[in-house]
This record gives sequence, C-alpha cells and structure tokens, in this order.
Amino acid sequence: MNYLNTLIPVVAAFSISVILCPVIIPLLRLLKFGQYVREDGPKSHQKKAGTPTMGGVVILLSVVITTLFFMDRRKETLLVLFATVGFGVIGFLDDYIKIVMKRSLGLTAWQKFSLQLIVSAVFTIYYLRVLELVPEMLIPFTGGMRNGFYVSMPPWMFIIFAFLVMLGTVNGTNFTDGLDGLASSVTLLVAVFFTVVAIGTNSGLSVITSAVAGALMGFLVYNVYPARVFMGDTGSLALGGFVSSVALVLKLPVFILIVGIIYLIEVLSVMLQVGYYKISHGKRIFKMAPIHHHFEQCGWSEMRVVTIFSIITALMCLVALAGL
Repeated sequence: MNYLNTLIPVVAAFSISVILCPVIIPLLRLLKFGQYVREDGPKSHQKKAGTPTMGGVVILLSVVITTLFFMDRRKETLLVLFATVGFGVIGFLDDYIKIVMKRSLGLTAWQKFSLQLIVSAVFTIYYLRVLELVPEMLIPFTGGMRNGFYVSMPPWMFIIFAFLVMLGTVNGTNFTDGLDGLASSVTLLVAVFFTVVAIGTNSGLSVITSAVAGALMGFLVYNVYPARVFMGDTGSLALGGFVSSVALVLKLPVFILIVGIIYLIEVLSVMLQVGYYKISHGKRIFKMAPIHHHFEQCGWSEMRVVTIFSIITALMCLVALAGL
C-alpha cells in the first residue's frame, strides 16, 4: 500500500469526526448525557460536571465507516475492527448505565470483566482458527520484523497471554482517560506508530490504523482543554481494544510496553495506590490515582500533564521504531 492510499483514510476519518462532533454534541446535551464527576476527584474537575460524554460514539462511527469503505476485505482488518467495536460496545453499556440509569459505578466489575472476556475469547478463536496465524511475538531490538527473534507459544498459552494483553491494555487506556485530550493524544501517537509499521509490512491493517489516527485528530478538535465533549468509556475501551488487537495481529504485543508506557504507568499507579492503602491501613503513595491526578494535585495544569505525557509517548514510539 502506498502512502497516498494510507493518507486518504486519515483524511476521511478526520472529516467524518469533525463533521459528526457538532451534530452529536448538541444531541448528547439534549439527551442529558452529561459527565458525572465524583466528589472524591480533583476539585478543579467539578466544573466539568454536565459536559457531554459518550463522545466515543463519534470515534467509533468514524473508524467503522472509513474502514469498511476503504479496506480490501482482509480478514485481519475485520478482526481488529471487531475488537475495537466490541470493547466500545462494553464501554457504551457502562456509560449508558452510569448516565441514563443513574448508577454511578455503571456495570459491576464482574459484568464488565465477563463481557471483556467474551470479546477477548472471540478474538483469540478467530485469530487461531480462522486467520490461522502463528501464535508468536517479536522481541524488540533483536533484528526487526523480518530477521528478529520471535517467541512462539502453544495455543493454550497464547490464549492466556492474549487475554492478559487485551484486558491490561483496555483497562490501562480507560485509566488514562481522565484529563481533557489525554487518552486521545496518547492513543493518536500510538496509532501513528502502528500505521508506520503496517505500511512498512504492507499490511492491510494500515487502513484501520490510519482511520483511528484520523478519527482521533478530528475528535481532539473538540476534546482538547477545555473539552466540549468527553469520549467516556465508549471511546477509551474501544481504543484499548484497537491498540491490543492490532499489536497482537502484527505480533508486536511486547511493544505495547514501550509505545503504551503511559497506559502501563496509569495502571501501575492505581494498583500500587490500592495495594499500599490496604497494607498500610489508609496511607497513600500518591496524592491521588491514577497518576495524572497526582500531578494535578502537585500543581500541574491539565495541559501540562497532557503535553508531557504526549511527549513521553512520542519519544517511546521512536524508541519502538528503533527496535523494529
């Protein structure tokens, strides 16, 4: 695939996203799909209460329309699209319950986990039985995708590994969605990284990776500080599904630890905070978790946190490219 054929989906998804936002945002406001802000969150976030959320619908529509229109019917593209939409639907249900049914916690932890397991299971079965891909992963800095060292796994081990990758990435992306434009900016850079890889390997996945990049650029027009719309779990879970599934299909799941370093840090900050709180009977490591709120409590502005986290992601994407 040449660069022009990759640029077109970017422009298409960007255009759809930019056009849809002014239509969807007033609709979300009319339906009173406003953001619920927890009382134990940062005080500065109380002013965000009522801001339209579930804007991830725009991202999903832009990606789905663009991908289905431009894809060349490659099965791996459909698989990534399934994971993206599948996790997005789970996020939509969670948002709907929180906002419309007024249950602040949305889906219960067990319900959300069960649904995520189902999507992950369908993904792995399709991966192994339909695509018949070899369950393996490239180790960074071992010679690149053609000559590098791949670790092969028996199917049963790959299934467990894929579940961990998908569930970890999806929830990491979800934790990252806490500041205006943070998850959008970070995942945009990750999508660009995978687009470069897909182009270099002549993979049909470049259509959906570029579509995600374009959709996020369009969404960011309305999501940067001060945000006029939030993506909600609809968007964050969908993006997590995209990142994890495209990495698995390209056999680059280990690279998520590099390009998705922010996702990892966000998850670890929550795990450490909760674990230490229980062990120490009420003490905390961070002022607030996830870690982006810790920096806010230290006096950083939202834009500063988003900018620095994005710079870190950009640098790590360059590191990952060097490891291919």
